[in-house]
Amino acid sequence: MREYEMILIVHPEVDQEGLTTVVEEVKGLIESAGGVVHKTEPWGLRRLAYPIQMLREGHYVFMEIGLGPGGVAKVERGLKLNERVIRHLIVRTD
Repeated sequence: MREYEMILIVHPEVDQEGLTTVVEEVKGLIESAGGVVHKTEPWGLRRLAYPIQMLREGHYVFMEIGLGPGGVAKVERGLKLNERVIRHLIVRTD
């Protein structure tokens, strides 16, 4: 199992309860792909460096996760289908 860091940007119109729901959905997605979530840090509502889908800000969430082979592709596929996640980045840590 390899270790990864993931950043999610969630739609700014999602309230705090909705943000918690999105994070739980993503955790379930990671666990269904055979991975584990080590740490989750909500960074709050921040201004984006450039507009994404005509939005200027979003809720940032940082996660440290562990995934096996093929797990990243499954998680990315699920994140692309979630309309409340406007951008994500998964990077392998050394």
